[in-house]
Amino acid sequence: MQTLQVKTNRRTEFVDITNEIRAAITKSATKNGVCHLYVPHTTAAITINEHADPDVARDVEGIFDRLIPERGPYKHAEGNSDSHMKAILVGPTQTIFIVDGKLAMGRWQGIFFCEFDGPRDRKLYVKIIPDME
Repeated sequence: MQTLQVKTNRRTEFVDITNEIRAAITKSATKNGVCHLYVPHTTAAITINEHADPDVARDVEGIFDRLIPERGPYKHAEGNSDSHMKAILVGPTQTIFIVDGKLAMGRWQGIFFCEFDGPRDRKLYVKIIPDME
């Protein structure tokens, strides 16, 4: 298993980590298999979406902040209830197939680390499992 470090700069931020995941696959020398991604935090998540246009990620960040505002009638005393709820909606895991040494993703897709309680230094676990054929 590899551990990637992700530094975020804003409270809500989608960080494109596609190239880092590609590098992890190259490092593993896996030709075919699966790549599991896991975020070990309760106020961060991982998703796959369009990464050709950075405005898409910024739009999604804004939508999350409008749907689940930072200030609300929350009972959680730490002041980050919105961050927990956003992370629940997106989720802590993604699995991507590896085919011929490359991520099997669509042309416009990218992998985003989703920060909802930043800025912070975060971890992302990457487990690459080769096919046993």
